[in-house]
Amino acid sequence: MSEITDWRQRLSTLKVPISISNNLMLSACLDKLIETGRLSEKDGMKLMNESSLIGVTALADMVKRSRFDDRVFYNRNLHVNTTNICVLACRFCAFRKGPKDTNAYELTPEKFVERISPFASGIDEVHSVGGLHPDWKVDEYSEIFSTIKKHFPWIHIKALTAIEIIHISKRSGLTIKQTLKILQEAGLDSIPGGGAEILVDSVRDKICRGKESSEEYLEVHSIAHSIGIPTNCTMLFGTVETIEDRISHLIKLRTQQDSSGGFQCFVPYPFLPDYSRLPEAQLATSSEVVRIIAVSRLMLDNISHIKAYRMNLGDHLSSFCLNAGADDIDGTVGHEEIMHDAGSKTRLDTPESTLIKLITSSGSRPIRRNSTYDQFSDVEFEHNSLSLPIVSG
Repeated sequence: MSEITDWRQRLSTLKVPISISNNLMLSACLDKLIETGRLSEKDGMKLMNESSLIGVTALADMVKRSRFDDRVFYNRNLHVNTTNICVLACRFCAFRKGPKDTNAYELTPEKFVERISPFASGIDEVHSVGGLHPDWKVDEYSEIFSTIKKHFPWIHIKALTAIEIIHISKRSGLTIKQTLKILQEAGLDSIPGGGAEILVDSVRDKICRGKESSEEYLEVHSIAHSIGIPTNCTMLFGTVETIEDRISHLIKLRTQQDSSGGFQCFVPYPFLPDYSRLPEAQLATSSEVVRIIAVSRLMLDNISHIKAYRMNLGDHLSSFCLNAGADDIDGTVGHEEIMHDAGSKTRLDTPESTLIKLITSSGSRPIRRNSTYDQFSDVEFEHNSLSLPIVSG
């Protein structure tokens, strides 16, 4: 039995909550998911406007449990940004600095290694994105990645957004595929999904003029998938987009996944306004965050994992989202700048044991994963001690 048919079959055996069985629209969505696995754009709009948020989250939780039972995934990772110098000035971004700003920086390969060293024995992933440096070409990034691999060969490098890759390729006079192959040979293992914002160009024109188009974002990920580089995908919501824009975004990601198949995880997160330049933003409420997580799980039938990104959402709301369709909560992080420059108050010194407690507090079973979701550790949390037998799958 195929994986897709398998989760649908399990979904058909789960007990249906009253919040779904007493709701004609949600019951119809459940029937469609069992029968075909896929909801329409019209269904997505109905879910976004459904008055029973409890029912929507209950349905998303059913789908999540049909795929992963009570498991919730996390990893041991570290965020290190290459540079905050950027030739763009997106209105929602509080991270970017101009070259002459006193707080501007650019990490040499040696400085990058210094940032990793204190954490190296306890992590297996480095997540690295940054600004569009006016001078750096593919050689600078290749040197950073190869130096990391030389010192820490076991660490998975997840780095560069689509717009960074486009910028590097233009600066280097190379195609996207040529650029990615060079970076892949230097040590790039996967690509995060940052920079998607909303994949509607009229919205992008208002919040990130000069950035890549929706089509270009998807093309970069498609090319990465074609040469064996897995990626994530994201959505920044709560700026100036409409509900229709949000659903359009999900449909475009789903269509791309049908074609190239390399998206591992979808990461939606709300705009944080504290230090940006977007006063007209229609900020998302906590209930909107939960709904986006739930609707994403229901609409993205071909993207396995939905992440409640705690660096943005905070620990409490992230934990709540684990019962609304999310099956991943990111990782230990250790250091993070972009969300915190924007106003995030999530602690950066959260130990793994606390992260495990956060997962178990939602009634979930913590599973430590690797970056590509093919090695797992079933974590037993007893008497403040951790037992981490490695199970590959």
